[in-house]
Amino acid sequence: MKIKYHLFSLLFPLAFILSCSVTNQRTLPEFSHKNIILKKIPLFIEKKNNNAVELELTVPEGEEPLELESIVFHLGKNSQTGFLESVVVQHAKTETSKDSLSVFGETKKFNSEQIKIRGSLTLEAGRHLLSFNFRIKDNASLEKSFRIKNVELDFGAKENLILETPADFAYRPAKVLRAAGQDNCDTYRIPGLVTTNNGTLIAVYDNRYDNVSDLQGNIDIGMSRSTDGGQSWEPMRVIMDMGEWGGRPENSNGIGDPCVLYDHITETLWVAALWMSGPSPDAGLWWDSKPGMTPEETGQFMLTKSTDDGLSWSDPINITKQIKDPEWQLLLQGPGRGITLDDGTLVFPAQFKADLGEKAIDGGQYTCHSTIIYSHDSGETWHIGTGAKPNTTESQVAQLADGSLMLNMRDDRNRKIKDETNGRAVAVTSDLGKTWTIHPSSNSVLPEPNCMASLISADVEIDGQKQKVLFFSNPNNREARTNLTIKTSLDSGNTWPEKNQAELNETRGFGYSCMTMVDENTVGILYEGVKELYFQKISVRDILGGFN
Repeated sequence: MKIKYHLFSLLFPLAFILSCSVTNQRTLPEFSHKNIILKKIPLFIEKKNNNAVELELTVPEGEEPLELESIVFHLGKNSQTGFLESVVVQHAKTETSKDSLSVFGETKKFNSEQIKIRGSLTLEAGRHLLSFNFRIKDNASLEKSFRIKNVELDFGAKENLILETPADFAYRPAKVLRAAGQDNCDTYRIPGLVTTNNGTLIAVYDNRYDNVSDLQGNIDIGMSRSTDGGQSWEPMRVIMDMGEWGGRPENSNGIGDPCVLYDHITETLWVAALWMSGPSPDAGLWWDSKPGMTPEETGQFMLTKSTDDGLSWSDPINITKQIKDPEWQLLLQGPGRGITLDDGTLVFPAQFKADLGEKAIDGGQYTCHSTIIYSHDSGETWHIGTGAKPNTTESQVAQLADGSLMLNMRDDRNRKIKDETNGRAVAVTSDLGKTWTIHPSSNSVLPEPNCMASLISADVEIDGQKQKVLFFSNPNNREARTNLTIKTSLDSGNTWPEKNQAELNETRGFGYSCMTMVDENTVGILYEGVKELYFQKISVRDILGGFN
């Protein structure tokens, strides 16, 4: 009994102290405002990522100051933080200005479960803003990502505050493949992207040297090449430049809107582009191109090819006479990317503009149709299909499981239509564009703000079996070019479940995108910001909802 008494006498004070430490932890005041702003943006390598996450807190008047000692991001399952260099937290009294930010704390230590930033900050009555700035390693793996489940604020003697995040979003690293002003080029636009048999990524785009405007202007086709899955890229090369053809200056010989195709059978790369010579630099080629066949009259359908994995490129090849109707005002490619069928047929998406007079839709004097051009002989000769649907432009083509071709088209009526009939136009052909059938999903399933989009198909392993999957990317917003999102369909484009989607960037940009399969488990995407091009990689598992 004596031994038990002494043991009790030792344990009782300890229990009493622990009990008091819990009961003495004071309750937090009821914040009149508390909010997490989770910005859905990529985290760029070699670029500032300020204010990716923000916390807003308002301490009520009359409350004693709060002492903030640490902030913890609790992360979602399978999060990977190894691509982070540091996280810096800054504070400002929002009544003053964000310009008066002071550093609360910084950390360079992370794990898969949490990011903890220690500091010391007195929060007096009033509104406060905490901004989180992420720095990314120069050699960051583009395949990593993390999700923030909630944020916990430690106020020392007072109880902790836990704020749940308002959205499920994966923060991923990204590269600025082409930056505005780089190589003396004002603007980079119109991405195309493919993967060769060697695993080389080939990216093509407009070099718009003088300004952001479309053709006509001083524009060439640029190309970037990566042999390590997009982690690094070789210096940009110009692969199509019409110079001062016809004695006219370069800004009257622009060539642009590229579409890239890879022939996996002959291992040949093809790039299609639109060229016209003659209109003044301030002329709009879409409007100034006329019926006819010569460069002075109408836009020219040009090709270049590479047979050495993109190391060298041929002189431009003009195939306008093979495929254009002289009565059309204009014929041009996708833009984006084309495909090679299993039998070796090369297929580019295309579009033509034809004057229909009284037949025109919506009171216009012309209408435009998306279609395809194709070659059965490895690019020696080319043929063109019929128009798939009126008032459609900038399309992308993919092969479905049954061998038919799906054409996913920008519908220019969506400039005005923002109700439930807004959506990408979709048609299918089984005879290389001789005839088309409107797909059930057309103008209803894939909303768009009127913009170019990307569509690719791939054989993906799901539950141990290979299955044909469609991937689609565009600004997922009827009103504006924001919310760049990748979607997937497992049923030939009939449905695109929300659970099988991955949003990449909510901010407004020019909005064009192009995807490729980097490997069988990874999607690569090249897309437009404002005057520049971004590259990201996303695992198929993540897009299909296997992250959580």
